[in-house]
Amino acid sequence: MIYKRSSALFAQAENVIPGGVNSPVRAFKAVGGTPIFVKEAKGAYLYDEDGNKLIDYINSWGPMILGHAFEPVVNAVIEKAKKGTSFGMPTEIETQIAELAVSMVPNIDKIRFVNSGTEACMSAIRLARGFTGKDKIIKFAGCYHGHSDSFLIQAGSGAVTFGAPNSPGVTSGTAKDTLLATYNDIESVKELIAANPNEIACIIIEPVAGNMGCIPPKNGFLQALRTLCDAHNVLLIFDEVMTGFRLAKGGAQELYNIHADIVCFGKVIGGGLPVGAFAARNEIMNHLAPLGPVYQAGTLSGNPLAMAAGLAMLETLNNDPSIFTRLAEKTEYLHKGFTKVLNDNNITHTINRVGSMISIHFEDNAVIDFKTSAKGNNETFKKFFHGMLNEGIYIAPSAFETWFITDALSYADLDETIAAVNKVAATL
Repeated sequence: MIYKRSSALFAQAENVIPGGVNSPVRAFKAVGGTPIFVKEAKGAYLYDEDGNKLIDYINSWGPMILGHAFEPVVNAVIEKAKKGTSFGMPTEIETQIAELAVSMVPNIDKIRFVNSGTEACMSAIRLARGFTGKDKIIKFAGCYHGHSDSFLIQAGSGAVTFGAPNSPGVTSGTAKDTLLATYNDIESVKELIAANPNEIACIIIEPVAGNMGCIPPKNGFLQALRTLCDAHNVLLIFDEVMTGFRLAKGGAQELYNIHADIVCFGKVIGGGLPVGAFAARNEIMNHLAPLGPVYQAGTLSGNPLAMAAGLAMLETLNNDPSIFTRLAEKTEYLHKGFTKVLNDNNITHTINRVGSMISIHFEDNAVIDFKTSAKGNNETFKKFFHGMLNEGIYIAPSAFETWFITDALSYADLDETIAAVNKVAATL
């Protein structure tokens, strides 16, 4: 494929934007080459500035669960924009989407909207500390909860790609309050709690990891976390920025029948617009200002455009729960197809899948945590990425990212993708 226009735009962007991008993983540092500049998108397809059509498997990193430019979402935003884009005052639609979200998700009474998943997770941590009166948090190596200082400790995804999991600018004072556990290893969590008695405010986790590739929780792992938290007066936070409203109407809480104390959302809840949220039962949420002492605010929080997009998205998902079955079936179809062609080409690999999240790891052992994910052959992934790109398939430009399946994908698209994997695998 020809990428002259993208290359020229990237060179222009580098003059005025650090690294030419506004989010580091877009820069193709992990795979080499020049990032693709998108001109427009519709359904399951991207159209770049050079006129190439690409089948999209990142879907804006998850939110396009119904496809790009989904008509009800677009129409809702257009109509709302005609009446003003932001007021910094309450609007009825904030309550409407809040009522719908609370009705869809188990174990939450109230929800507060913010502007990103990062902001949601940052606010959830502050709320947990304020509610418990304790300072330390436990996170898991390879889990990414946004770029707030507390979370940039072995953060997976872009942080791993750039070789700086402990980012400069994060103070040692902040870092000391973040304790690092191993995903899918309950003993590592028990050891941290024992070593820091009565100091842990919360444990935050991606219930299905998506920033070291897709990694499911082992059977019983999430339940064991819940039991530990109950025993030690620790709040359990599910970062469902990726999984919320994607794996089920009620997200991972519903899928695994595990109740978290605080749940963070993003991505899908805004229908593709910048939005996030965090939610919990009344006892916890009532600690937030203006009811309680824990301060959190945002001028654009709950802005009408994001709320209109999110309401249109959630109404569609709520009214048609078969979407989640269709997504899972399409993802399973890909899984079976990938397995066959990679085996036929004698390519060492492991495939992880949960619902509509899937990833290929070029490693023959089980990928269950950050350490095993990091063993994947990144040189193979680089060749695979560019091979797929040349075949018109766009996947994340990092081995440490899950693929996201959209309902807009047809089975013809899936077959084309499997054929592309087969063709590329023959060259690895």
